[in-house]
Amino acid sequence: MSDGTHTFGAYIIEKRRGKDLSARQLAIALNISPVYMCDIEKNRRSPDSKEFLDKLRQVLMLSESEAEQMYDLAAVARHTVSADLPEYIMENELVRTALRTAKKNQVPDEKWEKFIREILREE
Repeated sequence: MSDGTHTFGAYIIEKRRGKDLSARQLAIALNISPVYMCDIEKNRRSPDSKEFLDKLRQVLMLSESEAEQMYDLAAVARHTVSADLPEYIMENELVRTALRTAKKNQVPDEKWEKFIREILREE
């Protein structure tokens, strides 16, 4: 989120324009109405499913990091967890335990950063 104020709609507009697509063309590619696409871009409606986000990722040819940013922005708009995470969290009891423990103990960002660096070193 380059300027810290990015919304899901603004992000989609930016990526759509980067692919030289009109909102109407994107709506057609997603098999949704142009009005619905406009509402999403103006942040009047939030994306309704992971399947929709996955199709949007495909149509806009987003990289992994761009897709993660899109999932996060959509989650903020919907006041929920990023669409690419719930299945992983629910399939892994240790992940749920780690998250609950971190929440209970108010683990600071520095410890999470250290944890991530440790995981990356093991790869």
